[in-house]
Amino acid sequence: MAVTIKTLDHIQLAAPKGSEEKAKAFFSDVLGFYEIDKPEELKKRGGVWFKLGSIQVHIGIEDPFIPAKKAHPAFEVECIDELKAHLTEQAIAWKDDHKLPGAKRIYVQDPFGNRLEFLQWIK
Repeated sequence: MAVTIKTLDHIQLAAPKGSEEKAKAFFSDVLGFYEIDKPEELKKRGGVWFKLGSIQVHIGIEDPFIPAKKAHPAFEVECIDELKAHLTEQAIAWKDDHKLPGAKRIYVQDPFGNRLEFLQWIK
């Protein structure tokens, strides 16, 4: 194959129209991402972009909106137990999943019902 895939550039999740502030509250205030500027040409479409380290999450406006219940990004974390405690303190529900050998993982729904996975690989 002549093309080589280098890395994942970003993840895009959909959200309903007018939901940018809810996205900011969840991804920035709860998960610790910081907002980054969208290119001027794309600002008129709505939505908001976030970054944490090399990970970018783009929230795009979709009308009509349908949340992703099965498809999801998976974020690897260092201490999933601390994340569980933090989410509980923020009144955000999470669900344990023990079906992946060698990993502790949970599922969370963003404010729009999109599924998010967080996992810690156990050595």
